[in-house]
Amino acid sequence: MSETKEALFSKKNKKLISDPLNLNNPVTIQVLGICSALAVTVQMDNAFVMSIAVMFVLILGNLIVSLMRNMIPTKIKIIVQLVIVAALVIIVDQVLKAFVYDVSKSLSVFVGLIITNCIIMGRLEAYALGNKPWGSVLDGLGNGLGYGLILMVVAFFKELFGSGSVFGFPVFGDSIEKTGLYSIGYEDNGLMLLPPSSLILVALYIWVQKSKTPSLIEEN
Repeated sequence: MSETKEALFSKKNKKLISDPLNLNNPVTIQVLGICSALAVTVQMDNAFVMSIAVMFVLILGNLIVSLMRNMIPTKIKIIVQLVIVAALVIIVDQVLKAFVYDVSKSLSVFVGLIITNCIIMGRLEAYALGNKPWGSVLDGLGNGLGYGLILMVVAFFKELFGSGSVFGFPVFGDSIEKTGLYSIGYEDNGLMLLPPSSLILVALYIWVQKSKTPSLIEEN
């Protein structure tokens, strides 16, 4: 039992989760999934739901493709992967509409565009097709967490300075009744609600990330 546990949580498997959080982040290092990072980060609840949705598709997609890896003909592997991802995205879309309809409306077409997310297709092709199910699940989890981390960090600053709130809860006071910081003249920064601010925040994140990890600069 202990040997099995060690194998499941070996150093190699742990790196599948830890590396995408920093050293091999899918957004800041691999530069994948940028579109959704720009489009769904105005509010933290939208970014959180999108992160969970992508993680769900990544984990199950990786698992299914890994289980089928020896049965998928090479000539149609991309088609099979797209069908699997599309089926999972439809499930996600229907669940969101059933339980969090307002968020589903806010995310609009971007839930459907998970199908074309480069992170998902990249992990299916680069990892799941050539590795066992458990490692593929961890790879999906790690990349999902890495993707979600960037979305949440960007959304935090955009919502905080663009709307004066976090997860919809006022932080700086009431902008209408001019309470809190608004009472002394503070104004929300409209730029933070626009897509260009996402690029600026992602760039700042990359700068901080590479400043703290010099090896990333050498590799790139």
